[in-house]
Amino acid sequence: MITILIADDHAIVRSGLKRIIATATDMVVGAEASHGAAVFDKLRTCAVDLLLLDMTMPGISGIDLIRRVRAERPSLPILVLSFHEEAQVASRALRAGATGYLTKDSEPDVLLAAIRKLVDGGRFIDPKLVDSMVFETDRSDLPPHEVLSNREFQVLQMMAAGNSINEIADTCALNAKTISTHKMRLMQKLGLVNNAEVIRYAIRHGLIAE
Repeated sequence: MITILIADDHAIVRSGLKRIIATATDMVVGAEASHGAAVFDKLRTCAVDLLLLDMTMPGISGIDLIRRVRAERPSLPILVLSFHEEAQVASRALRAGATGYLTKDSEPDVLLAAIRKLVDGGRFIDPKLVDSMVFETDRSDLPPHEVLSNREFQVLQMMAAGNSINEIADTCALNAKTISTHKMRLMQKLGLVNNAEVIRYAIRHGLIAE
């Protein structure tokens, strides 16, 4: 039996995922987490075979959360379930240590197949993103945000989601001055001059839900 930890801050999403998983005879939801810190609490107290992870949750999230989970549980399969349909977001998640990436509009049977493949030691990439990831060989064709560091990319996403500098600092466990420096650097790299342009850029490139 495959035991799964669902990590998503939306109760409705967790409920929907539990219903999907309940249709399978070979897997069960063993624990749930609604924020980053709770993920580690559950991993330390519950025996699970796979982490089904939302990229954007309160507290530790995204690339940082994936890296910390990978450091604590090196062999645990991590399937990211995200609304982001951009190949670069998926690539960053996989480079950070995720073993699979699936968008939230995927069919239930695709989700179940992905879970089984990861637990068997494989990897899984959303079929909608495979071509853009596999054939992305010319770096000149990559979007400007690919030059950002992981931290700058995280700050970009959180700014676009409407978070203030202080809120981002609290989430990342950094001081506001450091976040301001990341903000300045990412805006310089992307040629953006204000927060409105950051939001438009993020929406245009599929980095945040409209």
